[in-house]
Amino acid sequence: QAIVWDEYLTGPFGLIAQYSLLKEHEVEKMFTLKPGRLPQADVKNVIFFVRPRLELMDIITDNVLREDRGRSPQRDFHILFVPRRSLLCEQWLKEQGVLGSFIHREQYSLDLIPFDGDLLSMESESAFKECYLESDQTSLYHAAKGLMTLQALYGTIPQIFGKGECARHVANMMIRMKREFPGSQNSIFPVFDTLLLLDRNVDLLTPLATQLTYEGLIDEIYGIQNTYVKLPPEKFAPKKQGEGGKDLPTDPKKLQLNSAEELYAEIRDKNFNAVGSVLSKKAKIISAAFEERHHAKTVGEIKQFVSQLPHMQAARSSLANHTSIAELIKDITTSEDFFDNLTVEQEFMSGIDTDKVNNYIEDCIAQKHPLIKILRLVCLQSVCNSGLKQKVLDHYKREILQTYGYEHILTLNNLEKAGLLKLQTGGRNNYPTIRKTLRLWMDDVNEQNPNDISYVYSGYAPLSVRLAQLLARPGWRSIEEVLKMLPGPHFEERQQLPTGLQKKRQHGENRVTLVFFLGGVTYAEIAALRFLSQMEDGGTEYVIATTKLINGTTWMKSLMEKLEPAPF
Repeated sequence: QAIVWDEYLTGPFGLIAQYSLLKEHEVEKMFTLKPGRLPQADVKNVIFFVRPRLELMDIITDNVLREDRGRSPQRDFHILFVPRRSLLCEQWLKEQGVLGSFIHREQYSLDLIPFDGDLLSMESESAFKECYLESDQTSLYHAAKGLMTLQALYGTIPQIFGKGECARHVANMMIRMKREFPGSQNSIFPVFDTLLLLDRNVDLLTPLATQLTYEGLIDEIYGIQNTYVKLPPEKFAPKKQGEGGKDLPTDPKKLQLNSAEELYAEIRDKNFNAVGSVLSKKAKIISAAFEERHHAKTVGEIKQFVSQLPHMQAARSSLANHTSIAELIKDITTSEDFFDNLTVEQEFMSGIDTDKVNNYIEDCIAQKHPLIKILRLVCLQSVCNSGLKQKVLDHYKREILQTYGYEHILTLNNLEKAGLLKLQTGGRNNYPTIRKTLRLWMDDVNEQNPNDISYVYSGYAPLSVRLAQLLARPGWRSIEEVLKMLPGPHFEERQQLPTGLQKKRQHGENRVTLVFFLGGVTYAEIAALRFLSQMEDGGTEYVIATTKLINGTTWMKSLMEKLEPAPF
């Protein structure tokens, strides 16, 4: 059999089923879904793995209609929708006259994909836009479904807390699903004590700021996709004497980044300024370990050295890779432009001059810097000022449209709808109150040995993670007033556990909280939650789930409208 993949799904599926595994199950060929005839392959069954999107149905229709009816043996078609079957798509295929060609029409419920030991993502790239711009709650239904699957495997989660409209919907759907399938009550001892559902729009600020952790910066600069990153190859070419670099590789270097790699697990969540010292310490340890071979005298010692060799060589190559990545990033973080941009971000976040037109932003527009950079800064200013005054907002909009083109008016409209770029209503700026009460800005931040989550942005503590931290101790009652200022309701639900499954916590045993970000989460927020998990007196371990791993750039992109110029 052959599989035809919707290209977007190949990344997430690669995390759960490698090609070798599929081969064992008689998958002989894999193709990417594209218009035209399907490539030649000597197979009886062709399976389409696709997301339920109409534009993909057109391509499938094209593939099926061009299939050579005269060939023998005839191929059988099957279609698998991920994560749900769609009536609309099937109707569309029916109208095109190809629905009957599919012997099986099934769904493959892939809701939460494991990205790491403590990280799950649905990788639904349009979830934020669907929820906040189009009032389409499909992705929330998938989130609720994913959480039900999780509870079926790891036991009912006794406490649910949430903040935001979408969080409320997801909790309601979970409660309803539980009522509708009374048999789903399982007798598994619960792994999670608490589920915290958070809307992305409760904290629009965090993704807009530049992440300053190692992993966050890799994502900001190069983009991490499904745990893989593609990097410029020059830094990774093996240096050989006397060759004068005549054959430098041209293909980007692709590396997988996850905690299976010891060194990466250690440095990923550190502030970038603390990474250099760790790398140089590691280099000394590794070279000392290699030096040992000169001291190995007896056969036994030599044998021991040889047995450690594979691990040492892996450590050495890992160190070489991360040293190269750190150099690439340092070139950028030490540039003047990076510094200026960061300075403005930090001024906004600490509440300086958020209510007037910013000179740096004006200069960037005049020099036609990338539009996404401009939009991130303007939205950041708007969020840190609970909206902009009419005059300031109009000025920015006019400058952007005149410089980048009037087709971006739809993008600006989307940002306004999402609450990212808006008019200040009621003439009040609530942000300073929120900032002070939740201690979102810390002046004395320790990047090397942090004592607070604000290290991930060198001063700004992610609001979303602060909410999680305060929920664990002393509880949300202490911040009722501020919660009311943030969008959407906050609530608490309890799920009854069958007798005998209530947890009796041993002394010193940590609580486990699952934090689900509806609308996306950044690597810096993940780092901050991991930091809280590792705190000596924290008492809570966090597992993170989300609809999508995002950064400011990918998030902005998902909200931008492509307006094609008129054909005439």
